[in-house]
Amino acid sequence: MLCTHTSGWWSCLGCCSPRPREKLQSNNHGICFVSGAAGVLVGHPFDTVKVRLQVQNVEKPLYRGTFHCFQSIIKQESAFGLYKGIGSPMMGLTFINALVFGVQGNTLRALGKDTPLNQFLAGSAAGAIQCVICCPMELAKTRMQLQGTGEYKLKTKNYKNSLDCLIKIYQKEGLRGINRGMVSTFIRETPSFGFYFLTYDCMTRYLGCEAEDSYVIPKLLFSGGMSGIVSWLSTYPMDVIKSRLQADGVGGVTQYNGILDCIRKSYHEEGWRVFTRGLTSTLLRAFPVNAATFATVTVFLMYMKSEDNLPECEPGPVIHQPSSL
Repeated sequence: MLCTHTSGWWSCLGCCSPRPREKLQSNNHGICFVSGAAGVLVGHPFDTVKVRLQVQNVEKPLYRGTFHCFQSIIKQESAFGLYKGIGSPMMGLTFINALVFGVQGNTLRALGKDTPLNQFLAGSAAGAIQCVICCPMELAKTRMQLQGTGEYKLKTKNYKNSLDCLIKIYQKEGLRGINRGMVSTFIRETPSFGFYFLTYDCMTRYLGCEAEDSYVIPKLLFSGGMSGIVSWLSTYPMDVIKSRLQADGVGGVTQYNGILDCIRKSYHEEGWRVFTRGLTSTLLRAFPVNAATFATVTVFLMYMKSEDNLPECEPGPVIHQPSSL
C-alpha cells in the first residue's frame, strides 16, 4: 500500500522501509525530474509575469497588471517570451529536489516524532540548505526573464542561456556576484518551506488522506495547492525584495545597497503596495504548479506500484519548491 498520510505519494521515493528494490531506486531521480519539470512548464509563464511586475519602473510602468503583462509579452515577444529563463530551473530542479528530500527526511527522523512543529522545523531546515543552489539558479532565471523586454527579436543579447549568464556574472563579479540576493533568499526560503510542510501535514490530516479513499488524489491535489499558496503568502514581501536585488544593475545602474536599503527605497517610492507586486500571478500559479507536480508523481508511482509491488512505507517528505515553482 502506498502511504499517503502527511507525506503523500512522494514518500515512496527513497524513504521506504524496507528499502525499495534497485529498479525503483534507479527511477527516483527520473521521477523527481519529470514531476518537477511538469510544474516548471506549467508555472514558468506566471513566474515571468511576476518578476516583470516586481521590478518594473514605477515612473514608467510597462504593464498595468497581471493580465496586461501576459498580453503584452505574447504580443511583443511571442509566447516564447513567457518561457525566458526556463533553462535555469530545469537545470536545478533535480538537485534541489534531491537535496530537500534528504534534508527534510533526515531532519524529521532526527527530531523523532512526526508532529506539526517538527514538520515546520524540518521543512525550514530543508529550505535553508537548498538556498545554496536556489539563489544562483534564480539569479540566472531573473536576468534571462528581463533580457529583451518588449523586443520580438533581441537587438542586444547579453546572455545566450542561463549557464552563460552565470559564467559571465562570475567572470565579472566573482562568487559574490552569482550569490547576489543570498540573504534575502535565505530569509524567504526558510520559513516558506516550513509553512509548506506544516500546511500540507495539517491539510492531509484534516482531510483524512488514505490510500483506500477513492478521493485521495483530489485531496492530495487540494492539499498541495493550498500548501503552495500559504507558503507564498508567508514570505511574499521578501520575494519582491529578492527579485529587485537580483535584477539590480541589469540596466547598468545599481540602485540598492542591500536588503534594508531596498525595502526603504521601495516603500518610500511606491508605498506598501510594492510588497504585493505580482502576487496575483503568483497565486494563480500556485495551484496549477502543485496540481501538475502531484498528478505526474501519482501516475509514476501508480505505474511502479503495479510493476514492482512497492512495500508499505514509513512517513517521508513531499516537496513542491515554493521558490521557483
